Parts: sequence; C-alpha cells; structure tokens
Amino acid sequence: MTAGKFRGIGVIDAKRLLADLQGQQKKVEKDLREQIASLPDLKKSLEGEYKAAREAARTAETFSSWGEEQITQAAVAWLLSGVFLRFCEDNRLIPAPLLAGPSEGNRRARDAAREYFSVHPTENERHYLEHCFSALGQYPAVAGLYDPAHNPLFRTPLSYDAAKALVDFWQRVDPDSGALVHDFTDPALSTRFLGDLYQDLSESARKRYALLQTPEFVEEFILERTLEPAIQTFGLETARMIDPTCGSGHFLLGSFHRLLLHWERAAPGLDVRERVMRALGAVYGVDLNPFAVAIARFRLLVAALKATGIRTLKEAPGWKFNLTIGDSLLHGRRFGELDLGSDDLASRHAQRL
Repeated sequence: MTAGKFRGIGVIDAKRLLADLQGQQKKVEKDLREQIASLPDLKKSLEGEYKAAREAARTAETFSSWGEEQITQAAVAWLLSGVFLRFCEDNRLIPAPLLAGPSEGNRRARDAAREYFSVHPTENERHYLEHCFSALGQYPAVAGLYDPAHNPLFRTPLSYDAAKALVDFWQRVDPDSGALVHDFTDPALSTRFLGDLYQDLSESARKRYALLQTPEFVEEFILERTLEPAIQTFGLETARMIDPTCGSGHFLLGSFHRLLLHWERAAPGLDVRERVMRALGAVYGVDLNPFAVAIARFRLLVAALKATGIRTLKEAPGWKFNLTIGDSLLHGRRFGELDLGSDDLASRHAQRL
C-alpha cells in the first residue's frame, strides 16, 4: 500500500479560502504597521528583538526590511491560528465552537463571546481571539502551536477594528444559501489544503523562502527509494528520516504513514497509540519558515488523531513532534544556542554536541 492511499478528499473550498485569506492578510499587515507606529512599547520591543538578532548574527538586514518580515509572520500567525481553530471547531475536535461554525455553530460562538465579555467588560474582540487561541492551546496535543513565547500573534496585537473584522470574516455566511462561507467540515480530516496556504498565502514569504510544494508522485518516488531501503537496511526500530527543509510537511506525512504501516505489519498486537508514537518518533523536520513548521506540526497531529481513531483533542496525548524552526545549514553549538521554538529537537541536538 502506498502513502497516497491514506489521503482523504476534503470538502473545503481551498481556492476560495486562499483568495479570501490573501485579502485578509493585506488588511492585517496594514493594521499591524499602524499598531507599531502608534504604540511606542511595541516598536521598542521589536527594536530590541532586532538588536538581539543582529548581535547573534541571525540577520544582516536593515531594521526596516527585518521589521516587514516580522509583520508578515505575525499576520500569517493571526490567520493560520484562525484556520487551525476553525478546522478543530467544524470537525468537533473541541467540545463547542468558540469562533464560528456551520449550522448552529455561529450562534453558539456568539453566545460564548457574550459570556466572555460579560466577565471581561473592558476587553474587545482582539482579547477574545487571544482567549480562543489560548483555550485551544490548553490541549497538550496543540500546545506548541499556541505557545505565547513563540507564536508572534501574542506579541503583535491587532487593533480593535481589525480584530472585529477578522471575527466577522470567520462568521460570514453566504446571503443566498445562508451557509457559512468557509466550512472546514471534512470526515476524512484531510489537511492537504494547508500546503496550498503555505505556498501561496504570502507572496513575500514565497519569494523569501522559495516556497514550492512537492508533487505527490515525486514525494512517493523519493520515499520509495530512500526511506524504504533504510528500513530494510537498518531495521524499523533504528531507521529515522529527516527533512531539512520540511515546508508544510508533505515528506513528513508520507514518511509517517509508511512507518506506521510497517509497524502495523511488524507488531499487529501492539497498541495503536504505541505504534503511532513510534512512527512519529522516527520523523524529523526543520524549516526556516515558522508558519511552515506550524502547518507541518498541525498536519502530523491530525494524521496521528486519524490513525488512533481519537476524535477529540481532549483525548489526545501530548505527542512530541520532532520539528523545529531553524537553518539546517548551521552546524555545531551555534544551532543549540538559538531560541528556535521547537518541541525539544534543538535541545537534544545541543546535548549531543
């Protein structure tokens, strides 16, 4: 059985989602620029980060160029965090919708917002969005995605108007059908559409990181001639794979599925959760682009949920994903000294040096 047979076909209108999110990104970036210009503390914080990056030789750019990249990353974080939440809401991975949802989902999300504001009367939609993301981040399986120390949305606040517009965007319904414009319901829990977002959402990021998805047939061809021989040569318990430029995780997902299939054949009596944990433990990925790593981590999470038959994040264990943000060309202790925001890959790398 090839890796391709594991992939489902979703009902998400990926083309429309991409086009709408591209429009939202421009608006969010514009708002963040205005926020930085009007909030001295925010600008001072960014200047401090830039100074630290220059001193650590992590950038040679001007502050203006570096700052634009931070704005882009923050805007993408605001949008992708919403995508992850909406996917979890619509597929009932969490108990109740917080932001939006099909059928009665919007009403229930608005009720949740009213309850929040009744307890926090001085706060606005930006605080509520942060609350939604923090609530999702309480689940161990997705805690890494919403870690305030590494997710830039928590350090780069939207204005009230921009946050309200973002909430309205996710709750928008088609005037003709009355259905939610962006419905993420998908019984197959397919995350392939996230790879398209990774590649096409930000034009500047696409040029900066040379983003280009690997076609499925190329991915399967390469894994068939690399991972499979490695398993045969070194053994299933020893074989590992690493993608030094993992992007949105196509090779990681393909490798996970192949490794899991091998474990199913080699140890059919082993608990499925243990097999999934062993397959995840053999997959490693690194990428310069923070939101690429976020997408890859989320895709692996969903794949693990599907493989175990777990239907809610509450039931999911705190799986460790061997993914990190960093430059694969760096070598030696310098790699371990960077604050990369990984699960634990960077720390383990540093310990071995």
